[in-house]
Amino acid sequence: MSEKWVGYYLFMQKAVIIVVGSILIAIGINLFLVPHKLLEGGALGISLIFHYLMDAKVGLTFLLISIPIFIIAWNFYRTFFYNGIHGMLISSVIIDLLYPLSEIGKYLMLNPLISAALGGIFIGSGVGIMFRLDISMGGVDLLAQMFARKLDLNPGIVILCFDVLIVSIGCMLITSSHLLLSYTTVLLVGISTSSIISIPNKKRKIQDDKIN
Repeated sequence: MSEKWVGYYLFMQKAVIIVVGSILIAIGINLFLVPHKLLEGGALGISLIFHYLMDAKVGLTFLLISIPIFIIAWNFYRTFFYNGIHGMLISSVIIDLLYPLSEIGKYLMLNPLISAALGGIFIGSGVGIMFRLDISMGGVDLLAQMFARKLDLNPGIVILCFDVLIVSIGCMLITSSHLLLSYTTVLLVGISTSSIISIPNKKRKIQDDKIN
């Protein structure tokens, strides 16, 4: 395969994965979390807190929260900037476009525990398939990654600590939000993301073909 066509293929592959991943994340948030006022970690969790307290748009709030973090990444960790900017922009738009799913979620009347679990699986799946191509949504997770690199810590543990802190604070501010259910969502996001990342990736083979 010529270098030109490999480049086109990789570009289209990333574009499709960002859109599909963003749709999965938007479904997880709008269809399963919002109807029960459940929380997630990271910038999405902060955005949900603002949504429940002030009726702010989740995607727009996520975008606004991510902007200063991406400015930091541009100045100090430019690789993180390039890997996350597209995922952040597209996912922000799709999350708000699919917000009407929250009304469908109210009519489904699923058990809150099932909604928490399904929300975590959908969000984790979306994040996972993007991570497989080194694509990040940015937000607080990006800040945690930079923080972990600076202090030479395990990024996964730092991100988990950030998520637990955000969910705990959110549940104190929003009395109708259930702490254990939101922890369930965070746990399932982590498990789903890790499971998808662990699937053998063909990206390396494509890159090797490009070199050859």
